[in-house]
Amino acid sequence: MSFKLQPIRGTRDILREELYFFNKVIHYARNIANLYCYEEIVTPIFEDFSVFHRTLGETSDVVSKETYTFVDRDKTSITLRPEFTAAIVRAIISNSLTQSLPLKFFTYGPVFRHERPQHCRYRQFNQINFEFLGPNDPKSDIEIVCLALYLLKELNLEHLVRLEINTVGDLESRKNYSQALTSYLQKHKSLLSEDSLRRLEHNPLRILDSKDQNDKYILKSAPSILNYLTPDAEQYYREVTSLLEFLNIKYHPNTNLVRGLDYYTHTVFEFTTELLGSQGTVLAGGRYNGLVKLMGGPSINAIGFAAGIERLVELHKKENGEISRQKNFHLIPIGEDAEKQALKIAEKLRSGGFNIYLDYNSSIKKRMQQANKLNASAVILFGETEIQQLRYKVKDMKTGEEVSVDSDNLIDFLAKI
Repeated sequence: MSFKLQPIRGTRDILREELYFFNKVIHYARNIANLYCYEEIVTPIFEDFSVFHRTLGETSDVVSKETYTFVDRDKTSITLRPEFTAAIVRAIISNSLTQSLPLKFFTYGPVFRHERPQHCRYRQFNQINFEFLGPNDPKSDIEIVCLALYLLKELNLEHLVRLEINTVGDLESRKNYSQALTSYLQKHKSLLSEDSLRRLEHNPLRILDSKDQNDKYILKSAPSILNYLTPDAEQYYREVTSLLEFLNIKYHPNTNLVRGLDYYTHTVFEFTTELLGSQGTVLAGGRYNGLVKLMGGPSINAIGFAAGIERLVELHKKENGEISRQKNFHLIPIGEDAEKQALKIAEKLRSGGFNIYLDYNSSIKKRMQQANKLNASAVILFGETEIQQLRYKVKDMKTGEEVSVDSDNLIDFLAKI
C-alpha cells in the first residue's frame, strides 16, 4: 500500500510565486519599520502557558478553544504562540527594558491557532507585528494607523480596504457599558448562541464580536459604548478621530468593533475588505494600556497592530491575478565547451545583479521547457560559434523575439527586458 505524506490539516507549504510576494511583504514591512524607527525583535515560537492564559482572557476564543498547549518532559505547560503582543511584552519585562521608554518594536513569523481551516484561515499562519510602548497619547495611536496604512500603500492594496475604528474606553467606561449591555442581552437570552451565553457570564463585550447571525440581529438594537464613555475616554476618542480627519485619512466608526482579545483599551481598529469573504480582516490592532502591568511589569501604555501575511498575499492575487516573480534569465549552452563557459558567464551576470538559472546535462528542449515553467524573462543561447564571435542569441520569452547581442552590450540589453 502506498503511503503519501501530506501537510497537517490547517498547515500548508508556501513556494514559488506566492513565496516571492510573501517575502516581498516582509521586505516592505522591514523597510517601513526602519522609516518609523521600530527595532526588530525575535521571540520564541513557544512560551509558558501563563503568558497567554492570563493576558488574552480565559473566556476569549483564543484561550478557550484555539491555543496549542502541551506539557513537555519537564512537566512545564507550553503554548505555541497564538499572537505576538503578549510575547513581546514578556520579552520587554524579561530583558529589563521597561525603564527605557519609549519602545518601538517590529517582528514577523508564524503563529498557531486551532481554528476550523477555511479560505485564508490556517492553523499555522504568519503575521507582521508592530508595537509602540510608552505614551498614552492619541498621536501615538495615529502613528500606528499611519504605519499600517503606509504598508498597505506600499503593497498597492490601500484602495481595497477600509479603516474601521472604535473605542472600548477606559476601565470605568467598560464597566458601565458592560452592565448596560448585559442588562439588554439578558432580555434576549433565549435567542443567543451558545458561545454568547457563555460570554454573557464572564465578558459580555466579547459578544459584540460574534459571527452568529442571530447574535448580530440582536446586537443591532444594543446600546452603544459611545454613550457610556467617561469624559476622559470620550475626549481621547474625539482626539483620535480629529487627527485622522486632519491627516485626511478616511475612517468608518464601528461601535461593535471590540477585537478578539481581552487586553484592549481605548482605540481599536481594523482594515477590512470585501474581497476575502468572511475572512475580511486584513490588519487589526488597538491600545492595551494595562497589559504590561498584568504580566508583572510596571504600568506602561502601549498600542500596536498585526497583519496576516497570507491574507495580504491573497488580497494581492484577487486584485492583480497571478503574482509575477522577479525577473530571471536562463542560460542554454550548446556543446561541451559552451557548458564550461556557461559557469563563467553565469557568475558575471549574477555579479551584475541578474537572477540566472543554469541547468546541467539537459537537452535544449528540456531547458526551454524549464524556462517556460519558471516564467523566464529571456533565455540566452550560445554554442562554440557564439563564444568565438562574443555574441549571444537572446530570446524574449514574452514576445518570442530572438536577437543577437554583443557580449559587451549583454548586461545593458538584459536590463531593458
